Amino acid sequence: MPEGATIRSCGRRRFVKNLAAGAAAVVAGIPQYVLKSSGEDYHVKKGEMYFRRLGRTGFLISEISLGGSPLPDWSLFRQIIERGVNYIDTSHTYNNGNSERQIGRLFKEIGRDKVYVCTKFHAEGRYTEKSIIESVEGSLHRLGTDVIDVLSIHGAENEADLTDDRVLGAFEKLKAAGKYKFRGLSCHTNHQRVIKTAVECGYYDMVQMGYNVFDIQEGETNVKTYEDYLGQSGIKDLIAFAKAKDVGVIAMKTLRVGGRRQDLERYRTGKTSISEAMLKWALENKNLTAVVTEMLNYDQMREDLAAVGIPLSAAERRSLFLCVAEHAKDYCHMCGTCQKTCPSRIRTTDILRYLAYAEGYGKTASAKAMHAQLAPEQTALACRDCGACKKNCPYGVDVRKRIADAHRILST
Repeated sequence: MPEGATIRSCGRRRFVKNLAAGAAAVVAGIPQYVLKSSGEDYHVKKGEMYFRRLGRTGFLISEISLGGSPLPDWSLFRQIIERGVNYIDTSHTYNNGNSERQIGRLFKEIGRDKVYVCTKFHAEGRYTEKSIIESVEGSLHRLGTDVIDVLSIHGAENEADLTDDRVLGAFEKLKAAGKYKFRGLSCHTNHQRVIKTAVECGYYDMVQMGYNVFDIQEGETNVKTYEDYLGQSGIKDLIAFAKAKDVGVIAMKTLRVGGRRQDLERYRTGKTSISEAMLKWALENKNLTAVVTEMLNYDQMREDLAAVGIPLSAAERRSLFLCVAEHAKDYCHMCGTCQKTCPSRIRTTDILRYLAYAEGYGKTASAKAMHAQLAPEQTALACRDCGACKKNCPYGVDVRKRIADAHRILST
């Protein structure tokens, strides 16, 4: 896309009116903690939880927030909310809509004004303005609410979709009908173009993107066990750019590791697990609003919430960077370079993401289901073994081997 094309494209689509509406005060009826500006106090404490302002939405959300793919069982779900978590990320596809239904049950039991919800629609394939609106109407029904706090595009990977008339038209009509308050998107790949476009055009109030310790930047690598081959992602600069435009940034995939989650116990520092250290590292970034993470058992809840308000120690940082150094060559940054340079047009980035779901999160069944939706010519079956993916990967990942691993694990 030519320089400035994004801004001009948005300018043709009446986004200014909606931007003004989106920046308005929080709608009455959700009287949660609201921080008026993004000054020196980047977070505030209430109870045992710290909260940060989600950009120009004004929402003050918990630094550790809850991912809904999947949600925990009901008892644990209630405990997590009682511990101060007040933001839940979900989607119409999560657990076949049951994630939204469970949040709807929560609203009925504790009241709509206790929790913010972000849900998402897909803008891919043969979508239309009508299909988007129907998807959102379905989400509202399952959530049992009249209004969604943050309505987002799910997994945006093409920057042109952000300013497509079908997407903007659906957003406008849903906004006019009072169906949502603020707009956002999640992004798994092509971050630089997608997030930059979202921020520049001014139409989006928040973005959700992958961010974790494997995105270490130059200047943070003064550790003998860590090589400076990961300072190319530019993710921190992207987050700072969004912050400067008052666009809220929520991190996801913060607890991902390279390859399988094995032997991680040896990276423990005292009582601090590697997961806690990863979350602490992410929350050091004051330009970040929150980290969305799944908490599926008591130990995960305890570990994740223990990261709130406690700085990363020098010893924890050393263990964390050692973990990165020893696992980085198996970690895909979802930059999309391999997929763009593959002569066979294999969906390498998607395949490696599905592999991460299986290896890193134990979501083997859902990973297999997503992998099965790919056409054979989009999988490792079409690999010419030319090596272009590995050669062009800026992080040195052996993409050929990893997509072969994925085919072995996910095709059986």
